[in-house]
Amino acid sequence: MEQSGEAFFKIQLIQSLEQQSKNDFVFPGYTIKSTRSRTASNLVLIPALKKEYIEKAVTHNETIITWIRSQFKNGAEVASFCTGAFLFAETGLLNGKLATTHVDVCAKLILTYPLVFVKPGRTLTVDWNCYTSGGATSSFHLLIYLIQKFCGNEMAVKISKSYSIELDRYQQSYFSTFRPKYSHNDDLIRQIQRQLEENFLNIRTIEEVTKKFPVSRRNLLRRFMKATGLPPLEYLQNIRIEKAKQLLENSDLSVSEIISQTGYVDPKSFRKIFLKLTGIPPLEYRGKFKMR
Repeated sequence: MEQSGEAFFKIQLIQSLEQQSKNDFVFPGYTIKSTRSRTASNLVLIPALKKEYIEKAVTHNETIITWIRSQFKNGAEVASFCTGAFLFAETGLLNGKLATTHVDVCAKLILTYPLVFVKPGRTLTVDWNCYTSGGATSSFHLLIYLIQKFCGNEMAVKISKSYSIELDRYQQSYFSTFRPKYSHNDDLIRQIQRQLEENFLNIRTIEEVTKKFPVSRRNLLRRFMKATGLPPLEYLQNIRIEKAKQLLENSDLSVSEIISQTGYVDPKSFRKIFLKLTGIPPLEYRGKFKMR
């Protein structure tokens, strides 16, 4: 404890035997143990993975994954930061539980681990003794939450003030940027994507686009979801809302004018979808991100 000079946590770093033999990383001041050591943890923290190496990291860390399962079985609570959710999900411990990750790879997490209840807009999730956080600074909010749980509210408030970390921020949606995914191998779906992206202003129904292609509606929806991670209508909504965000950031157009320039007719529908995808209303978004 602070008053007695004792630390709240005893931090240890865990590596596989292969990682230890390479000795690539040095962490002065921290004890490094192997996955074969008889370490019993109360709390296991899974760091973020580089987005471009997620599959490789999951494949090459089976020893760590097994160790996490063992710690959980013996009573440890487990938390992941950002893309570390993929390693967490690979353990199977998130099946049937809430989770989040970096907004740009939430769709990938949903497709790869369908038994996990992914919440793309959340800054953090808490489900029994499993915790996850979104991208970048969302990790700070999960750390504050864990400090509050293990060390008490007074310590959490003190640290949040010291590091200027806002308490109780649960949304990360407004930091997301919709990036169309073309890395799949389905040429037909690529054609539909381009149709939606080039004609989003004038499209009234998805059927206007899909009826041009020789494939059943059911099969098309299945293929579109598999390739992009989103149903066609939600994909179209993301394109329109991304355009609206750009106009809110870079222009002085009124919300009514932006609605007409993004393919919406009903202002109420636009505001509802904008709030769903970003977590905040249009004018609040402009206040946060408008270029001065």
